[in-house]
Order: sequence, then C-alpha cells, then structure tokens
Amino acid sequence: MTLDGYNHKLRMLLETVVDKIAKFEVKPDRFSIIKEQVTQNYQNRKFQQPYEQAMYYCSLLLEDRSWPWMEELEVLSNIKAEDLVRFTPMMLSRAFLECYIAGNIERAEAESMIDHVEDIFFKGSNPICQPLFPSQHLTNRVVKLVRGMNYFYSKEGLNPSDENSALLHYIQVHRDDFMLNVKLDLLDLIAWQPALHQLGSVEQLGYFTILVQRNDFGIRGLQFIIQSTVKGPGHIGLRVQAFLKMFETELYKRTHDEFTSSVNALIDMKLEKHKNLQEESRFYWREITHGTLKLDRIEAEVAALRQLTQAELIDFFNEYIKVGAPQKRTLSIHVVGKGH
Repeated sequence: MTLDGYNHKLRMLLETVVDKIAKFEVKPDRFSIIKEQVTQNYQNRKFQQPYEQAMYYCSLLLEDRSWPWMEELEVLSNIKAEDLVRFTPMMLSRAFLECYIAGNIERAEAESMIDHVEDIFFKGSNPICQPLFPSQHLTNRVVKLVRGMNYFYSKEGLNPSDENSALLHYIQVHRDDFMLNVKLDLLDLIAWQPALHQLGSVEQLGYFTILVQRNDFGIRGLQFIIQSTVKGPGHIGLRVQAFLKMFETELYKRTHDEFTSSVNALIDMKLEKHKNLQEESRFYWREITHGTLKLDRIEAEVAALRQLTQAELIDFFNEYIKVGAPQKRTLSIHVVGKGH
C-alpha cells in the first residue's frame, strides 16, 4: 500500500484506508466488475511486445516466488465472491508490518501513525492479525546459474500475427557488493553507447536495442535486449557475442584519461540529488524490499569508485563478462515471432 499527498491529510487518508481493510466486505456487484477488469488485464498480456515477454520469462525463470500468468488466469476464472469472503480473514490472520515514511513529517508523528495501524490489526481482545511465526517470513530467492554454463529458453510469441522476435541475453554476475557493483556500473556506462551504435545503428538488428543492468533482489547482472523483424533471435545472439569480442578490444585500448573520465562521470551520476520525494522514497524502499538494507549505498559506492583502478576493471570484465570468461553465467531467452 502506497500513500502520498499533503502531510496534514496523510494520516487521515491512512486511517481511512486501514479501517476499510480491517472491515473489508465483498460486494458481489463490485466483485464481478473488478474480476472482469483483472481478467481483461491478464488476457491483454498476449499482446505484449516480444521484448516484454522475454523480460517476463527471465523473471519467471530466475525468481523463486513467481507464477505463470496463464495459470493465474485459469485460477481467476473459477474464483467466486464467496471464495474472496472466506479468503480475506485467512489472509489477515497472520501478518507482518513493514513501513517507510518520508517527507514533511516529524518522527513522533510517523511512529504514531504506525502505532495506529498496529492497534487496528494486532491489538484488542480479539485482534484481526497475529504476528507471523519466524518460519513464515519470506525471503527473496534467486536461481544461481552455474558458472561456465550457457542456459537457453525459447518460446513462440504470444501474438501469432506479430512478426517481431526478441532476444534477451542475460549475464549473471554477482551478489550485491559495493566494489563489484561499481565495476558493473562502470562497464555498463562504457559499453552502453557502443552497444546501441553497433547492434542498433550499424548492424540494424532491431529498432529496440538496449544494454541494461538487471537487479533481482541484489543479484546483479547485464542484459542485452533486442527486438527485431529483420533477424531471428539465434542470429542476434551471435551478433551479441561478436559485439562483446569487439568491445573487449576497445576496452583494452582505452587510455587512463578515458578511464578516469568515465569514473568521474559515474561519480557525478551517483551524487546527483534525487529529483523529488517519490524518487528518493523508491531508492530507500527498494533497499527494504530487496532485503539489502544498505542505506549508505551512494556514499559507499562512490568511495569504492575512487579506489577502482583500470586494471581491476579489465580483470572484472575478463572474469565475468568476456566471451569464454571462466566465471561467466548466461541465460538466453528467445521469443520467436511469425517472421522467424
């Protein structure tokens, strides 16, 4: 649950929403309307772009607590209003409260708001909720790919009339660590423009071509995502490997001044202030939900960057990223369109 607004109205809004949850009633007419809307949202997923489907399959394969949307749709079709009536008290019977409050609000007021929520759910002679047992606390688990292995997953596109295909080539690198993070950040920064230029502009493999980092609950990596009507995902995958070989040569040729310039640019990016309260809140809330809880991340990563040497960056690339790297772990996802 996310609430935002003027600070003098925020508590009133919170209390209203919490009260509605505590006294939730299923209204059959509203249930039917909302169920139809949710069903339509699920059915519309078959019209997602192939690159979006590839990103979805990547999450489905890597993240422990994820389920295929087609299975969820099948279950949804059989849910009735009375099922939700029975489920609601069971869902609330045991709970864990985790909160983050930011903005123009005093600490005492923030604590008072949380106390009110706890009073509603956990206090009284017949409380709605009981605390979770220690064994019930969920942890975020991500599949660890085996080093030296290249995993492959292929699916036909969900829209049979879509001629586009997509490749997602994921390189899983490391668990959250300040020094390893900045090495990956710097490689991403240096390789981003050359990747778009070579794969997108020069070779014109696809109108949608990106190189971007992936972060699954603190498990970090790089992913190439390319969507194309021109070439199939198999050919695109070969060109990604060719680009990495070309980039390896360019990385070795970089001068010390070019390396220093890239480091300083990345430091400036990390030290840039959050544009608004929502952006700042997302930064800290991600630390909480991912379980990393490194609230001093910016300062620590900038300090690590200032210590990083060019030789260490090249060693990192050679160990985890380059074609044939000893620690390399990859997952290639192909979404095959009508044209291929």
